[in-house]
Amino acid sequence: MLKIVIVISIAFLVAAINGIFLIPLLHKLKFGQEIREEGPKWHKAKSGTPTMGGFIFIIALLVAVIVGVFVFGIYKDLQMLKSVTVITLAAVGFGAIGFVDDYIKVILKRNLGLKAGQKFSLQLLVALLFGVWLVSGGIIDTTVYIPFFGIAVTLPYLVYIPFIILVMLAAVNSVNLTDGLDGLAGTITLVVSIFYCVISKRVESTAVALISSALIGGLLGFLIYNKYPAKVFMGDTGSLFLGGAVAAMAIYMKNPLLLLLVGFVYVAEAMSVILQVAWFKKTGKRIFKMSPIHHHFEMCGWSEKKIVAVFSAVTALLCLVGYFA
Repeated sequence: MLKIVIVISIAFLVAAINGIFLIPLLHKLKFGQEIREEGPKWHKAKSGTPTMGGFIFIIALLVAVIVGVFVFGIYKDLQMLKSVTVITLAAVGFGAIGFVDDYIKVILKRNLGLKAGQKFSLQLLVALLFGVWLVSGGIIDTTVYIPFFGIAVTLPYLVYIPFIILVMLAAVNSVNLTDGLDGLAGTITLVVSIFYCVISKRVESTAVALISSALIGGLLGFLIYNKYPAKVFMGDTGSLFLGGAVAAMAIYMKNPLLLLLVGFVYVAEAMSVILQVAWFKKTGKRIFKMSPIHHHFEMCGWSEKKIVAVFSAVTALLCLVGYFA
């Protein structure tokens, strides 16, 4: 527990201090977020708020993980060091895709960023490399646990890799869709990270204990600046990084299906978009006032603070259920 507290504290301090210098720099570089016309009209007031703030917790996590490798004594265990490395690089890989997307939006002034095919291809490549490295490198086997049933299923290699890719792409893009209100994606992922930190102690997974601890501290520091009213947005740089980190931890612990429960808000956000688009194409009508679903609640009169609080409470409750899965 002391080691976890040390890593959380380091990540928090790095993120908190990092924000003091990074946010003014983003302002100076004019890395302001353009608000899309499709969103709620009152979000126009947020136009110009610096984006790419995900670097605040990404840098914090990397520093905390490096320090944590020595705090946890992981440097003495090559296999555990490989585990920490592959999970961290998976998150960084997706974060890099997000950075390119943000760069195109902010610097090149193409509001939609990477084209859908480009983004999908890059995400597919990172997910494929992660899955192949994880299994072929002997870090884990192809076992997947079924929550609540106490069943472990060993999948054939050629089934497991596509499954891993599906999980990663679904998680990454769902977290990305969740990032639409001040503090929403950060707070939800903070709760999910606490869940994985607690679970890691129960199953004695040092790699996940380290990375989840670093993520907790980094997000706590980031939320100082991202809570309503946000002084900075995480951008795709941050949201894709968070999705990659959460998915990688879930897969490494062999319980990716549990992410459907503890990450229910992510799932709901993604499904609201899919259902909205499909139903509109079929009938010309909308199911929700606006999607993703957090915008629906906004249109119903909920404040951003209320949505973040309720969605976080639901996540915390489902994480509690997930603990006994």
